[in-house]
Amino acid sequence: MATLLLVRHGRSTANVAGILTGRTPGVDLDSVGISQAERAAERIAAVPVVAVVSSPLARCRQTAQIIAEHHPLQTQLEPGITECDYGQWQGRPLKELAQEPLWSVVQNQPSVAVFPGGESLAAMQARSVEAVRRLDAEVEAEHGAGAVWVAVSHGDIIKSVLADALGMELDLFQRLTVDPGSVSIVRYGTTRPEVVATNTDSGDLSWLRAADPVGDAQVGGGAGPESAARS
Repeated sequence: MATLLLVRHGRSTANVAGILTGRTPGVDLDSVGISQAERAAERIAAVPVVAVVSSPLARCRQTAQIIAEHHPLQTQLEPGITECDYGQWQGRPLKELAQEPLWSVVQNQPSVAVFPGGESLAAMQARSVEAVRRLDAEVEAEHGAGAVWVAVSHGDIIKSVLADALGMELDLFQRLTVDPGSVSIVRYGTTRPEVVATNTDSGDLSWLRAADPVGDAQVGGGAGPESAARS
């Protein structure tokens, strides 16, 4: 099956300011975010990527462009992996939002959280998982089972996709961490999804060239990739 590299955009100016950016236009990477995107791009450059897909928002497009420069590819925009619609929460300081009654629901029972004037976290997960699985099937159909592709998105989006692949209830997805510029790896196998890595920010990825299609789980854990450089 194809291999999906989920990349969170690099740090943005709003991340530094402690603002819930949401879909606010014109929010760019800061200098640290550019460095994080460049580091992710250098790691991914060792892999023959066949597609780079991005959320339409600027911070993701900027990250995706840095990654795509290492490959003869044009970035494809996918609305299905855009940021959650936080509605009336968008643009407000996180410290202020933490005082809202809904904050506790978002933290402890996200499956029932609905942002005022915006989207529910359940709806966010449903459309992002649908988009990722649809794109993964398209990549495999066009490029074969060994294909590797990149999706550049946002923290909550990637956490929800990872939770789905792990078979976790959405109410548990806040247990996952997805840092700016991190790379997580998922492969949708013939038997089940396989979460190969989460929230990595360093380490060689060239071993993905020899990744085998996912089938039955290896009893005892298997031998792993040959490359000792994996981390």
